[in-house]
Amino acid sequence: MQTGLKITAFAAGLAATFGAAYTVGGALDPAVAKEPSRHDGHGAKKDPAAERRAAEGTAGRAPELPGGLQVSEGGFALDLATPRVEAGVPAELRFSVVDEGASRKVTAFRPEHGRELHLIVASNDLATYRHLHPERAADGTWSTPVELPEAGGYRVFADFTPDVKNAEGLTLGADLAVSGDARPEPLPRAERTVTVDGYEVTLDGELRAGAGEELRLEVEKDGEPVTDLQPYLGAYGHLVALRAGDLAYLHVHPNGEPGDGRTKSGPEVSFTATAPSRGAYRLFLDFRHEGKVRTAAFTVHAGAAAGESVPKGGESAGHEH
Repeated sequence: MQTGLKITAFAAGLAATFGAAYTVGGALDPAVAKEPSRHDGHGAKKDPAAERRAAEGTAGRAPELPGGLQVSEGGFALDLATPRVEAGVPAELRFSVVDEGASRKVTAFRPEHGRELHLIVASNDLATYRHLHPERAADGTWSTPVELPEAGGYRVFADFTPDVKNAEGLTLGADLAVSGDARPEPLPRAERTVTVDGYEVTLDGELRAGAGEELRLEVEKDGEPVTDLQPYLGAYGHLVALRAGDLAYLHVHPNGEPGDGRTKSGPEVSFTATAPSRGAYRLFLDFRHEGKVRTAAFTVHAGAAAGESVPKGGESAGHEH
């Protein structure tokens, strides 16, 4: 996993970024770019709409694109067969990973954290977040039920490693439109302690550009530390970070795992993360307790790698799985 279109879909993304109200409906026709225009030095094809989105407000970012901004990379492409759903209506999201060299769907993946593929869906304003676990058919088509509460532009991220020689983990992204009358929300303010479903989660540590920093999250309930967190996807916590504006994707691994003889089952879960640039990010922590997965979300502001202070950050808008 990585720690690392048509104009209408891009316009919806910009509207979400700048907080303007807009309507997504039958006229909106986002599509995954099937024929990216060129290759970078690593052989990764670029999604033109993603390049435009990445250019918005990202002065000073690293030359290489972070995860999730490309629909195709390393000879593999994300083919989103469901480019539009309706707000508040249950739907089935269908997609596949295509081996571009062989012109066929990929059917073999290396499991990571207990899954062949992790699917993240997030709204452009980062108010809605879903970590889904789709099922794969024998022909390589993945599907999962989804119900998204608000209309607007969304991004779908597929995080996976193909089971082929020398393959590395990839995170590919594609745009999804949710039809209805959309009014994007402003990015929530930064706070260090958030509450979700009766649990208080506190963030300690900073996110910095170009430098790995430890992020520690402590879970409490009714004022008492939770010391019996349950494993979820092979760890006591699962953290995803998305950059505000272009939704650059950082999938962060925990420091330690259940059964390694040194990692405790709470109250603290530790991660190491590196931001690709300065700016605002949303962190989404999934944790399991008493048989249920909950999500605590934080807004953080990444500063420079050295010599500068970083605004403290974290606010939550949790959801239940």
